[in-house]
Amino acid sequence: MKKPDVPITDELAGTRGARIKVGIGGWNFPPWRDNFYPQGLPQRRELEYASRHLATLEINSTFYRAQTPKVYARWRDETPPGFVFSLKAPRQVAELRKLAGAGALVRGFLFGGLAEFGDRLGPIAWQFPPSRTFDRDDFAAFLDLLPHELAGRPLRHALEVRNQTFLCDEFLQLARARGVACVYTDSREYPNFADLTGNFVYARLMRSRESEPDGYPANELEAWAGRARQWHTGGEPDDLPKVSPESRTAPAPRDVFVYFISAAKARNPAAAKALQGRLT
Repeated sequence: MKKPDVPITDELAGTRGARIKVGIGGWNFPPWRDNFYPQGLPQRRELEYASRHLATLEINSTFYRAQTPKVYARWRDETPPGFVFSLKAPRQVAELRKLAGAGALVRGFLFGGLAEFGDRLGPIAWQFPPSRTFDRDDFAAFLDLLPHELAGRPLRHALEVRNQTFLCDEFLQLARARGVACVYTDSREYPNFADLTGNFVYARLMRSRESEPDGYPANELEAWAGRARQWHTGGEPDDLPKVSPESRTAPAPRDVFVYFISAAKARNPAAAKALQGRLT
């Protein structure tokens, strides 16, 4: 007997154009079938559902293996207008001994089908391992490899660095000169710094708790909502760590991307929805 269809409504239909977008990492995670996806929803429809309840998703699978243009096009078609994906770039690039020699890998990924996303394509996140130390010349050569346009659309890059040697003005100046953002990673393991270097903000929040139904206590969610609004309107939160205490960017409205990642992963959809609700 055929199972009845599970109707999916778009919770965000009236706010799709919002410039603060909140989401989670990926959309296939078995525990989410108990507390995020409705009972009876087929796994093949999880992206359809997630994209109508959250404004953005970070694709993690591309960190391990690029997908085909056909897959990117399918993901685009399963999501509504105004929804945005971010993608983690392949770790093959970040783990090269010399980043200056990554040209072929960078081009292969960026021009290997990402244009199929069309207006669903958000930032590309380049995550570097903790063993990667800051080498100015090599990093500058790598940033010169990153195009800022794809198929006539702006292409935005975010850098997630995980070594203390990047906590210096020289790195920030380099990122600003190339117009790339630095990821604010709210992690207990890796360096955290909220210095602004690009025209958008990319935050990965990694402290959800299993004991909290919404992943975070209400006061912490309120605080993150306030920070997101500050970033969006051109300000900078004064309660986050920075390398340089003085602002080096002109105040201007910014797009803001906030993702709840890892930690108590089963709680992350609830955390994203709770934060999203405070911003709409």
